[in-house]
Amino acid sequence: MTVLGQILLAAGSVLALIGVMMVIRHLASTAGLNPEVQRKLMHVSTGLFALLLPWLFPDRWPVYMLIAATILVMLVLRLPRFSSGLGATLHGVERTSYGDFLLALSVGLCFLLARDNTLFYILPIAVLTLADAAAALAGTTYGTKRYVVEDGDKSLEGSVVFFVVTLLVAIICFLFLSKLPPSNIMMLCLMVAGFGTLVEAQSWRGFDNLFLPLGLLIFLNGHYYSSLAELALLAGMFFAALASFGVVGTKLGLTKHATRVYVVAIFLLLAAAKLQNTVLPIMVLAAHGWARTASPCDSRYPDLDIIAALGLLGFGWLAVGNATGWDAVSFFGLSAMGLAMGLAAVALRPIPIVIPLAAAVLYFIRAWAVSLNSEQSNWAEPLTILALLSLFCTVAVPLLRPHWFEKDRVLRLTLLALALPLIYYVWIVAGSLGAGFFTGVVS
Repeated sequence: MTVLGQILLAAGSVLALIGVMMVIRHLASTAGLNPEVQRKLMHVSTGLFALLLPWLFPDRWPVYMLIAATILVMLVLRLPRFSSGLGATLHGVERTSYGDFLLALSVGLCFLLARDNTLFYILPIAVLTLADAAAALAGTTYGTKRYVVEDGDKSLEGSVVFFVVTLLVAIICFLFLSKLPPSNIMMLCLMVAGFGTLVEAQSWRGFDNLFLPLGLLIFLNGHYYSSLAELALLAGMFFAALASFGVVGTKLGLTKHATRVYVVAIFLLLAAAKLQNTVLPIMVLAAHGWARTASPCDSRYPDLDIIAALGLLGFGWLAVGNATGWDAVSFFGLSAMGLAMGLAAVALRPIPIVIPLAAAVLYFIRAWAVSLNSEQSNWAEPLTILALLSLFCTVAVPLLRPHWFEKDRVLRLTLLALALPLIYYVWIVAGSLGAGFFTGVVS
């Protein structure tokens, strides 16, 4: 297919998306479909189309262009002028949800991170499309046993249906797209179904559209070639952690939902990164618990906010590193270090004399992690000055402007911790690419 043909196909796909929305809105007005059914119809339609992307486009760039255009359309549909009309197809429900954006974003990230491994792309998107819709239908129709998730609830019946559908989808995908031994396939399918069900059950505000497919992709990438014994041990460790954290979380003042979310988040960290690169993110969780107790903020669900922040930072830096080819693990470490420092500064505001000690501990943890990473991961090192500047900014701003962090604390500290590492990363990568292009032109 020619370049022009791919551009026209991408543009036609966006128009088709709008056309599906118009059809669903027409059905809603004639058949009286409620907002949740409209969202799920749009969700399934989009997901089924996303499954065709590896075969529709011979090149990868038109897919990214399509995703960007889709997100732009969704932003426009959230404007007051359209939100009560065509936009109600996506966000007419009463609860706060970012599912429409996160679905498009997760399709793009899965397509990027899976690269040429079709299974790693198809399986997560198929689970998100089919199992999620089946669980929602079963939960709303037959759900009687409810459990609390943030300010809403989900049903046990819906979770059971999610597990069964995910298991069937995983078996079909592995049979057609994998050459692993049958015993490994069955164990992986059971773990995908179990882990996926837990991720979906604990997600909130539409974050399952991001955490579920990317969590499954990361799990498959890390454990696809593990032996049967290793997979069984991993499953045992995960469920043991889930049970033990239930006791510990209660003593720390966490809700049952937040405790389960913490376990899933830590499991994803351990699956996606080497052990030394998980220490700073775990320090973020510890610093958050400290700051939440020492200086409560006005967020209704701060424990969930910090998990969302870590997830977006981790997935974001992973995607950036894969997209550019310049490993971003050092910059993820810098961001996590800065976020932990900002939270510690909030907690230590009454006794600022201790703050330099906390900064030193975080600095040396990062230095230790860097010393264990590969040369490929450390291509930008040493980042000593950037690390010190990041620590200084994440200490000074919360101390000098504490009122800035009384509202949306996690969001603002995350942006503060991300700013310098991201600016430097863009500058150094753009400079290297520019130098390479200039050298090629001159030669």
